[in-house]
Amino acid sequence: MNRLAEESSLYLRQHADNPVDWFPWGEEALRRAREEDRPVLLSIGYSACHWCHVMAHESFEDDETAAVMNDLFVNVKVDREERPDVDALYMQATLALSGQGGWPMTVFLTPDGRPFYAGTYFPRVARGGLPSFVDLCRSVAGAYRDRRDDVEYQAAEVTRRLESAAARKPSAEHLSRSVLEDAVVGLGMAHDPREGGFGSAPKFPPSLAIEFLLRRLWRRPDDHHAAQMVALTLGKMAAGGIYDQVGGGFHRYSVDAVWLVPHFEKMLYDNALLARDYALAHRVTGDPGHRRVAVETLDYLLREMRGPEGGFAAAQDADSPGGEGAFFVWTPQELAEVLEPEEARAVTLRYGVRPEGNFEGRSILRIAAPMEAVSQELGRDAGELIASARDKLYAARAARPAPGRDDKVVTGWNGLAVAAFADAGLMLDRPDYLQAARDTAGFLLDAMIVEGRLRRAHMGGAPRHLAQLDDHADLCHGLLVLYEATFEPRWLTAARDMAARMVELFHDPEGGGFFYAGRDAESLVARTRELEDHPTPAGNSQAAWVLLRLAALTGDSALEDIAVGALRLVGAEMGRYPQAFGTALVALDFHLADRQEVAIVGAADDPRTAALVAAARAGADPATVIAAGDPADPETAGAAPLLADRPLVDGTPAAYVCRHFTCRAPVLDPDALTREMGAPA
Repeated sequence: MNRLAEESSLYLRQHADNPVDWFPWGEEALRRAREEDRPVLLSIGYSACHWCHVMAHESFEDDETAAVMNDLFVNVKVDREERPDVDALYMQATLALSGQGGWPMTVFLTPDGRPFYAGTYFPRVARGGLPSFVDLCRSVAGAYRDRRDDVEYQAAEVTRRLESAAARKPSAEHLSRSVLEDAVVGLGMAHDPREGGFGSAPKFPPSLAIEFLLRRLWRRPDDHHAAQMVALTLGKMAAGGIYDQVGGGFHRYSVDAVWLVPHFEKMLYDNALLARDYALAHRVTGDPGHRRVAVETLDYLLREMRGPEGGFAAAQDADSPGGEGAFFVWTPQELAEVLEPEEARAVTLRYGVRPEGNFEGRSILRIAAPMEAVSQELGRDAGELIASARDKLYAARAARPAPGRDDKVVTGWNGLAVAAFADAGLMLDRPDYLQAARDTAGFLLDAMIVEGRLRRAHMGGAPRHLAQLDDHADLCHGLLVLYEATFEPRWLTAARDMAARMVELFHDPEGGGFFYAGRDAESLVARTRELEDHPTPAGNSQAAWVLLRLAALTGDSALEDIAVGALRLVGAEMGRYPQAFGTALVALDFHLADRQEVAIVGAADDPRTAALVAAARAGADPATVIAAGDPADPETAGAAPLLADRPLVDGTPAAYVCRHFTCRAPVLDPDALTREMGAPA
């Protein structure tokens, strides 16, 4: 075994038996490179990555390839989910050097960490226009040995570009509603009118762009263009092979344009974001199909991804012992062995199972026929047959060799899960989902803050690595959504504390916006920013959105100024490239809205308080901010200044409708509150 055997990261331990003399990222590896004047071969991936496994099997497990690597380089392995700061830096370098990025990422560095050559997957044997990995290694090492001036020039130029990107200045363009209108037009131009989604193959779930469209549709239900994009995309994804028709939850992406053949890994962040989209879509449209997908996805997370302490695992692998996708696919013979004949017939019709299959001789289940058509073919209601068949298929599948699960708890992704469970708990009237959100949020606050500093991941029973911007922003987002769903002051207090720490560690007071790594983090060759969504919310945009919401709840205009500065960093791009800036667009829409704040005072267990809260939520739009609590509880007003100095009226719960912290006379009746919220500004 090499040095990775004792690492806490599952991805690093997966390479512990390689003949490659791997180092984890750190000073020991760079010191060795300096002492021996050898370049660093940096390989970055993650545990659920299919092509990372392919390259590992072809090259890193091969004795001859490993011997070349060990002779020519100091070899370093990085788990991108464990060290996203390192990944973000060298991904920017890879994009600059090769024009494309992805994982596995292969980067060659000078001994001081500056990149001079990079790519992604390289095969063991040359094919598809790619050199063999061994030939590449020899060529790069030869350049470092014989053409050092060229290597130094390249490393200096790439580093200069990285530093220039970090020194980005705010756009001079005005942040107006025209940016939002341009974004809708841009999404429409990229939208696939036949299969949904944006662009062509491969297709990734556009969860953040869909959220922007859903929030627009919530306020403007007559926007038929937005409605069509949302309905088609959500419907096609839920009907496709990218969705696990047996167990619920979404795979990472589809290799084709029709959502049929996925890369089979399942990521926590995708499922949290998509479950929230489907729950919001049910809230906006009333479509029961959206509710079903949200419930099945969240139930999958609870059943298969939640750890005993309340946190959620990062990912399930793309591969299983039977090969890629083997855990999820079926043949007619397997259906016949598991199901009653009529059930098998219903599944065959509903999910398009054929003898020839649609994936390497077997069938990925996808909705091939409407339930009504299946019922008509069978001469009876197919719904009951499909339900019983799915239970049996799930039980039979559970006996197969399963994909591995990466059990590390990533703070930011769990923050997204808190938001998903809290929103769905409220929108779908599921108290169990609200409790799951509380449990996860409580675990993160109790276990992931060490000596006042949030940590990135919980692995091997302990919190590890400094949290980055997205961890702070996503957790703050989850805490805010949980407060909005429960009005429990603990979560708002924690969100305010988290936001203050986020500003302290990551805000750039000179150029505006946020850096990705904190000012107390390890010094890398350049400091990076995270400005585009891919596939999780960009840290800069998520930070802006949570600060805007906190400013509305607290009246702290300084938070709003910082948030607007962060949005101005991407002001020139968000309308032109909306697929990459869904989170920024949601934040900008909130900022520009004619926003109402509703303060409801009364005891939580008083039915009159509950009636006012229900009326406020029913009359809310996406920009409405609601705070509720008992004015007799000092923690309530301390957490939410919107509630401060808002008394009961003659001992009766009351609602105050405010705009920019100027409130109208209190109302006591839910119908009066509905009228007040609908009155013109």
